[in-house]
Amino acid sequence: MRICIVGCGAVGSLFAANLALLDDVEVWAYDASAEHVEAINAHGLRLSGAGEVLSHPRATTDPNQLPACDFGIVATKAMHTDAAIAATAHAFASGSVATVQNGLGNEHVLAAHVRRVIRGTTFPAGKIVEPGHVQWDVKGDTTLGPFEDQPAELAAVQQLADACTRAGMPTQAVEDARGPQWRKVIFNASTNPIGALTGLTHGRVCERPDLRALVSGLVDEGKAVAAAQGIELDADPEDLIDHAAKREVAYGHKASMLQDVEARRTTEIDYLNGGIVRFGREHGVPTPLNAAIWALVKGVEQSWQQ
Repeated sequence: MRICIVGCGAVGSLFAANLALLDDVEVWAYDASAEHVEAINAHGLRLSGAGEVLSHPRATTDPNQLPACDFGIVATKAMHTDAAIAATAHAFASGSVATVQNGLGNEHVLAAHVRRVIRGTTFPAGKIVEPGHVQWDVKGDTTLGPFEDQPAELAAVQQLADACTRAGMPTQAVEDARGPQWRKVIFNASTNPIGALTGLTHGRVCERPDLRALVSGLVDEGKAVAAAQGIELDADPEDLIDHAAKREVAYGHKASMLQDVEARRTTEIDYLNGGIVRFGREHGVPTPLNAAIWALVKGVEQSWQQ
């Protein structure tokens, strides 16, 4: 089996490094960072923290070097999805492509370029320490299912899920992955921007009663939007938020949006809170808190341009 990780940042590196440990899987990593790619090819891809891994996927910044692949796993930031899949789609002409990205709408972007799409949600998290080295902050499960508009066969979804699980990334194949996806979107939209706006880690946000109440208000809006679409969440995002706040889980984890703000990079707010607001409008569900948070983070982004 040949798998290409499209976007080998923190999350993409977790998949690439672990899958490359399998004897029956050939892993390619496509990323725009020449420094990261060069380090991987020279010294391997290292994970530290929640898991210690050193493996040797084949990495490239040139999409034309990619061979035909059975699967793609897209892990770029949501705003880079279109460019990344447009450049690499030729490698998946006979394969299936899964998204494990944050936010809403990535599957539709993939479907414009490839024939078989897998809707995915993943909870492991980390951060790049230096080129070729990623700190694995949080372990967690992944869920994969066919994307209803251009679905991969469930057997193919199961094959990819089995490979990820054998590699140490527990993954479940399901017929309808919308519930897990919306649980993750609601979790991210309710916590990540609060951390980004305050500079606080997940656990420290949850320690403050006023901020925790704001988080719950954002959760309630997200639940209402999901319910209006007939989507049944696979679990309560509130439980996930409280679990992640434990010191042994993700108390000290800086959400990816906080990492982006600290580095003055464009965030994924348009695909998280912005996505909830857009779906809310389509289905007549008010989302004033998500709209306010969306506006505040966009304002922070604009301040960097002044």
